[in-house]
Amino acid sequence: MTDLDLPLGLGTSGNDDHEECAATVAEALELGYRHVDTAQMYDNEAAVGEGLERAFSDPDVDVEREDVVVATKVHPDNLAPDDVRETTEASLDRLGLDYVDLLYVHWPTSAYEPEATLPAFDDLAEDGLTRYVGVSNFTPTLLREAREILDTPIAAHQVECHPLFQQDDLRALAADDGHHLIGYSPLGQGDVLDNDVLVDVAERNDATPAQVALAWELARGVTPIPKGTGEHVAENYEAVDLDLPESDLKAIDEIGAEERLVDPDAAAWNQ
Repeated sequence: MTDLDLPLGLGTSGNDDHEECAATVAEALELGYRHVDTAQMYDNEAAVGEGLERAFSDPDVDVEREDVVVATKVHPDNLAPDDVRETTEASLDRLGLDYVDLLYVHWPTSAYEPEATLPAFDDLAEDGLTRYVGVSNFTPTLLREAREILDTPIAAHQVECHPLFQQDDLRALAADDGHHLIGYSPLGQGDVLDNDVLVDVAERNDATPAQVALAWELARGVTPIPKGTGEHVAENYEAVDLDLPESDLKAIDEIGAEERLVDPDAAAWNQ
C-alpha cells in the first residue's frame, strides 16, 4: 500500500454545468470532503479547478491544496505516450494546478498500449506532474500486466462498485496487492435506493439507503466517490460517520446481485 490516503470522495461525472460543478466542489470541500475526482472525458476539469480555487481562497474554509487529493483520468484516445503528457499538461492548466495527486488510465481501450502508455505515466510521476498513478476499469489480467510494466506502484484501481455489483474478486486483489479500490457509481445509479435490504438496514440505523450503501463500501475496504449536488452532497458525506453493525453488513454482502451498469465491452472485460 502506498502512503496515499483516499477518503470518501466527490465524483463529478456527468456534472458538466460549469457553475453548478464549481459550486458543488467548493461546497464539498467546505463540508469536509478531501478527495475530488474528475476526468478529461467529463469535460468539467475547468469547473472543478474553479471550485477548488474558491475553497482554497475562502478564509472561512479551512482547507489548503495539500489537504485535498485531486484525481483526474487520461481519455482513452489520449493514451499514446506523447498525448499522455500533452493532455495531462492541458488538464493541469484547466484545473489550475501544478500537479494532480492521482492520475488514472481511464479505460484500457482505444490508444492504450501497455508497453508504450504506462512508461509515459511513470515519466509524469518522476517529473512531479502527478504524485501517484492509478488505473480504471481494468480486468485482473490487465491489472497484473500493468503492475509488471510500471515502475511506479499502482496506488488505486477505480471500477464500478456498489451493493448490487460488489466486485468481490477485485476487492480481494486490492487487499492482496496493497492498492486502493475506488468505487464509482456507488449508489448503482440510484438502484440501491429502492433495494429492500438497503431500505431495511437504513430504517434500523436511522440513515438513508444512500448512506448505507456508502457505509458498506467503506467498511468493505472500498473508497466510494458518489456524485451529487445540493443536499445530496452533505447527505453522502455523513456516511463516513455511519458505523453499521456486522449483521447489517453481512445482510448486504448476501444480496448476491450482479448488476453491472457500465458497458463491459468498453473496459475490455472479455480479455
